[in-house]
Amino acid sequence: MKLSLSKVVSGCRLGTLTNLGKNGVQTMELPGCLLYTKTGSPPHLTHDTLQAIKGVPAVVQLTLSTLVELHEVMEEYKEGIGKFIGMPESVLYCSLHDPGTPCPPGYNNNKTVSIWGYGGRMEMTASKFMSMQRALQPDWLQCLSDGDTISGETTRKRAKKSVDRSLSFLDECLQLQKKSPELQGSVMVGVIEGGDVLEERLRSAKETAKRPVGGFLLDGFQGQAMAKETKLKLMASVTAELPEDKPRLIHGIGKPDEVLECIERGVDVFESFFPYQVTERGCALSFSYNYNPDPEAAVIKQNGIQDAGKNGTEKDINETSKADPEITLFEIFLKEKRYRDDFGPLVHGCTCYCCQNHSRAYVHHLLVTNELLAGVLLMMHNFQHYFSFFHSIRDALRDDRLDQLKELIFRQAL
Repeated sequence: MKLSLSKVVSGCRLGTLTNLGKNGVQTMELPGCLLYTKTGSPPHLTHDTLQAIKGVPAVVQLTLSTLVELHEVMEEYKEGIGKFIGMPESVLYCSLHDPGTPCPPGYNNNKTVSIWGYGGRMEMTASKFMSMQRALQPDWLQCLSDGDTISGETTRKRAKKSVDRSLSFLDECLQLQKKSPELQGSVMVGVIEGGDVLEERLRSAKETAKRPVGGFLLDGFQGQAMAKETKLKLMASVTAELPEDKPRLIHGIGKPDEVLECIERGVDVFESFFPYQVTERGCALSFSYNYNPDPEAAVIKQNGIQDAGKNGTEKDINETSKADPEITLFEIFLKEKRYRDDFGPLVHGCTCYCCQNHSRAYVHHLLVTNELLAGVLLMMHNFQHYFSFFHSIRDALRDDRLDQLKELIFRQAL
């Protein structure tokens, strides 16, 4: 894996990852995101429907927590998870936890990290973890680490312990990787821990950078426990200590405004669990990322609201919030009655399969009647919309217009 940066502006990194995959022929543009999966499959989608989505990322995210019960099956299969799930040509990244499912805190110790699978909690030693990785044979793997520092009550002692444990796990996993022929072509991603303690975060970054890792994961920034200002300052401080020629990943950050804030602080690779969460809420992503036209006109067009002031918008927003407090201003809640007779596309101008062939009214009908097709169509739209957003970020960086894109996105977040 090789990272080539073409532009670095105020911390934002524009570049390309090359020589990816076992054949070394895949590439990934940065900033970019991973293709989110559950048990190795994109939620709600088959391989055929996935192919109908434009801009699908080259790197697929597998989550160990959803695959841990397959350990014995994969050991017997012997050909790796890529062929097993029908994605032999894809670049596979195996992370520890599913970003769409929060992990209960308080279960890690000096020797094990708890993984929460479908059957409950499983304690993972470094030896057991690497045995699982040998069976899966991913291209990238997140190293075992103690990331249990996001409760908002992390003491300096606990932060130090998380760094010490994570470095110990990293050293042990690297040693085991050397002895594993199945993992000689795999890239170990080192994990930066330390909670909200700057000193420990910097120590974690410096020590991890000394090890032969292929990339870095900024862990522990997911959730709302840590204050936003603290989170952003820590990110900027950590990325300043990391080598420029290796990618920086982050978990648990998905909202468009938060993604842009992280990119400004040197983060390269994100997850795409946010479109899945939006789909599960019965919503469609509808924010504008077109920074070229007049921003206000773009927002109105994208949301299909031609006369917002005369249609009780404030009342609609209040009703939506009551329906699900997790719903953001970047999405529309299609179960609302006002979409029953709305025969326009989910988002005007969208080229996804759903918007080209179906209306808001049809998706509303599918949702209220609990039809499985609702999840399929929403997932297709939400994935393509999100992947297109990252394409727009890269274009904005090339054009020196990231400020315009950021202004557009933040206006919609208010």
